[in-house]
Amino acid sequence: MFSLEARTALYDIIRMRRDVRAEFAGEQVAEDVLMRVLAAAHQAPSVGNTQPWDFVVVQDPQRLSEFAEHVAGCRKAFADSLPEERRSTFDPIKVEGIAESGTGIVVTYDPLRGGKHILGRHTIDESGLFSAVLAIQNLWLAATAEGLGVGWVSFYEEEYLADFIGATDPVRPIAWLCVGPVTRLQEVPDLERFGWRSGRALEEAVHRDTFG
Repeated sequence: MFSLEARTALYDIIRMRRDVRAEFAGEQVAEDVLMRVLAAAHQAPSVGNTQPWDFVVVQDPQRLSEFAEHVAGCRKAFADSLPEERRSTFDPIKVEGIAESGTGIVVTYDPLRGGKHILGRHTIDESGLFSAVLAIQNLWLAATAEGLGVGWVSFYEEEYLADFIGATDPVRPIAWLCVGPVTRLQEVPDLERFGWRSGRALEEAVHRDTFG
């Protein structure tokens, strides 16, 4: 049994976790801290104990700038697709901190890891992908505990990112995570602060016995 202090700390970390964009301090994460965070990610549960993830760490400033330029183009394409009212809400929202964070971690998923007969994927193939996402959650919470911020970048073309890191089919890049020291963590998530979308109350998400 964990102590009350340990349980409180865990729940505080979960509550404080944020998708960071504008709060990176401009310093690169220390190597020992980076490896602790990656170790936490690597300890995530995985279907059939396949550990279908890999972590590509990108810290070269030129490569960070190159990927940031690609993301900026994708962001503009999304903004141009929005109705005027939604675009005015979206425009002030910063969607990435690629250069500012100093470290990008690309999480990949290999559906062939573990071979053809994977315990737990016989009827639900997506459980392999779910496993890699659990590694991301572990990474995110560990980073928060270390005083780091994490920003999940989703404005990119998957084929471009796969080529950028040299991943070949069937390996997929499923996330670019900006990781680095922060000046602070926002009390209220950005998308709520900027009026894009509010969160749901827990009571709306909990069902008993049947859905609805």
